[in-house]
Amino acid sequence: MKIRTIIVATCTALAFSMAGDSEAQTVTKNFEAAIPNIPGKSLIALEVDYAPGAASPSHTHAKSAFIYAYVISGAIESKVNDAETRIYRAGESWSEPPGATHSISRNASKAEPAKLLAVFVLDTNDKALTTPVK
Repeated sequence: MKIRTIIVATCTALAFSMAGDSEAQTVTKNFEAAIPNIPGKSLIALEVDYAPGAASPSHTHAKSAFIYAYVISGAIESKVNDAETRIYRAGESWSEPPGATHSISRNASKAEPAKLLAVFVLDTNDKALTTPVK
């Protein structure tokens, strides 16, 4: 199966698994390319739009994925591994090392939407971008 098909399926599953009444989020692929000077690595950028009060379930990402997250608008409450829970506002960012657990990822506002850009650098053959923690 091609990586593009896997990514689309993963994003679709992620969006459906997190949708519920008014607390929905949408995940849209913004960019995808193999990194030409690093064989076997790809760069993928996703936009995550959070409705007011929306949250993602606790999750991990592909084992090889290094992630840079940038808040485009609104405010996102986040907790990665054992770091403190923090609210990031538009223009702020954080990173997630490979194998990290993202236990909290939610819109910090119950009244305003929020949007973040998540940029993944990962092995091209990784199949699932996001896996819920059970």
